[in-house]
Amino acid sequence: MSSRIESRPTDGLTYDPNQAKYWDRSGFEKEQTRIYDICHSCRLCFNLCPSFPALFDAIDAKGDDVRNLSAAERERVIDLCYGCRLCYLRCPYTPRDGHEFQLDFPQLMQRGKALRVRERGLGLRERMLGDPDRLGRMSSIAPALVNWANKNPLQRLILERTVGIHRNKKLPEFAAETFERWVAKHGLPSAPAQPAVKVALFYTCILNFNNPAPAKAAVEVFAKNNCALSCPKQNCCGMPALDGGDIEFAKKEAAANVASMLPLVRDGWRIAAMNPTCALMMREEYPRLLGTEDARTVAAAVADPHELLYELRRKELFNRDFRSTPGSIAYHVPCHLKAQNIGLRSRDLMRLIPQAQVTGVDACCAHDGTWAMKKEYFELSMKWGDKAFGPLRDAGANVMATDCSLAAIQIEQATGVRPMHPIEVLARAYRPDGFDRPVPQTGE
Repeated sequence: MSSRIESRPTDGLTYDPNQAKYWDRSGFEKEQTRIYDICHSCRLCFNLCPSFPALFDAIDAKGDDVRNLSAAERERVIDLCYGCRLCYLRCPYTPRDGHEFQLDFPQLMQRGKALRVRERGLGLRERMLGDPDRLGRMSSIAPALVNWANKNPLQRLILERTVGIHRNKKLPEFAAETFERWVAKHGLPSAPAQPAVKVALFYTCILNFNNPAPAKAAVEVFAKNNCALSCPKQNCCGMPALDGGDIEFAKKEAAANVASMLPLVRDGWRIAAMNPTCALMMREEYPRLLGTEDARTVAAAVADPHELLYELRRKELFNRDFRSTPGSIAYHVPCHLKAQNIGLRSRDLMRLIPQAQVTGVDACCAHDGTWAMKKEYFELSMKWGDKAFGPLRDAGANVMATDCSLAAIQIEQATGVRPMHPIEVLARAYRPDGFDRPVPQTGE
C-alpha cells in the first residue's frame, strides 16, 4: 500500500461510550489505524509500557505499514495496555493540548476492550475482578480462611488454572475487620463548630476490605486539622469493571456513587478519594460515562486527600505539630496521581515533618489495576516495574511510601517491604511514639 494515512481524525473518532458510533467496529478500526500510525511515526512513548514496543516491532516487521498488521497483532497492543496513562501525559497530540489530531491512546485502548466485551461477552476472570465489592463481601465472611487459601500453593495452582490468576502473584489480604465495621463500632470524631473543610471520605474497596489502616489514618489526620468528616454510602469506583471492558457495570457503579455523594456535595462537602485511581475515575470518567450534570458536579468536588490538606497549608491552617519523624522516606509516585496534574502534594506534606528527607521515585510499578494478577502478564509486570523497584531498594530509606495500595503490594512483592500510605506517615508523625525519632519541641 502506498496511499498515505491521514493523521487528522476519521469519522470514527469518539471517546464517548454514550454515542452510538463508539460501538461501531469499523469506526473504531479507522481510528485504531490512524492512531497506531501516528504513534509509530512518533515513538515518544517507546519505553513507557509493553504496548508500544509490541506495536512498533509489529509494524516494522510488516513493511512500516500499520495496515499490514493482523487482527491478532492489533489486539495484542490492546492486551498489553494496562491503563497507566503515562502516554497521555507525554503525548503532544492530545485533546487536552487542543491538538487537531485529538489522540487519546488510553481511551482508544479502552474502547477496544469495551467492543470486545460487547461482541464476545465478559470472561469469568474479568467478571470476578471487575466487582471487588462482591469479592470483598464474600471474603470478609471468613477472611483468615481466604488469606490462608491465597497463600496455599495447591489452592493457587487451582486458581491459576480455573480463573487465570498467576500462582505467584501476591494478592491483597483481607482484613479481620472492614473499615465500615470499624467506623460503625468507633464512630467518627465530632465535627468542629467551624470546620476548615467538610470532608467526605471515599475510602475505596481495597481500604475497606483489605487494608483499612490508611483510611483510619485519614480520619486521624483530618481530625487533627479541624475538618468535619463523613463516610457516606459507597461502592467500588468502577475502574476495575471499566478496565475489563464492562462499560455497563462501570456506569452502574458510577451512578450509585454519584447519587450517594451528590447531596453532600451540594451542601459544600469535598470528596477525598483515598486511592489515586479512584480519584481519577471519579474526576475524569464519571462525566464521560454518565454524561450528566450531577456527575460533573460530583467530579468537581473530588480531590486527593493530600490535595485538600495542602489547601489548608496554603491558608496557614495545616497542623504542623509533629511529634516524631521517620527520617528518610523513599516515595513512589503513582501514575494515576500524575495523570491528575495536581502536583505531588503527599510528598510536599511529608517534607514538612521535621528531619524528614523524601526521595521521589517517579516510575510505574506496572501493577495497574488487575493486569499484574493475570497469569499471562504477571512476569511481564515485574519486568516493567523494575524501573521503580530498583530505585526504591537502592534508596535505603527508613520508610517506603506510596499513595496506591495496589502499587504497595507490587513493591512489597519485589522488595520485601510494604510501603505505607503517605497519610499513614503523617498520622504517625503526629504521635510521640509514631516513629522512633522524637521531634524536639519548642522550649525543650
